[in-house]
Amino acid sequence: MQTLIPVIKINLNIMRFRSKFESEVAVALGRMGISWEFEPDKIPYQPDPKVYIPDFYIPRNDIYIEVKGRLTQQDRVKHLLVKKQNPDVEVKFFFANANKKIYKGSKTTHADWAERHEFDWAHKKIPVEWFDE
Repeated sequence: MQTLIPVIKINLNIMRFRSKFESEVAVALGRMGISWEFEPDKIPYQPDPKVYIPDFYIPRNDIYIEVKGRLTQQDRVKHLLVKKQNPDVEVKFFFANANKKIYKGSKTTHADWAERHEFDWAHKKIPVEWFDE
């Protein structure tokens, strides 16, 4: 028996994304039948009162998906602080290319960094397991 994926149309002219990759993830989530919200929350962290705004919130699983083409030093520091200071917040990374090095000349890839710091991550295809209830 073939599983049918519902076709959900998203008017990308109404939604404003920061990148084409984010809009592609929005469409993919919709095709998977996953309800999502784009940048709905501000999660506080220190030093200096700062806020982190995750890309996608998945209400049915209470998780956030951070979409990354590049994982800069500033991003890495921010995500470690957010994770440490907000242990009840679950962030999963969806990388454009998990095999990309974190900086020129590094041996560490985006995937290596995520695994080292115990973040769930994926690339190319969003795992359905992220949404199992």
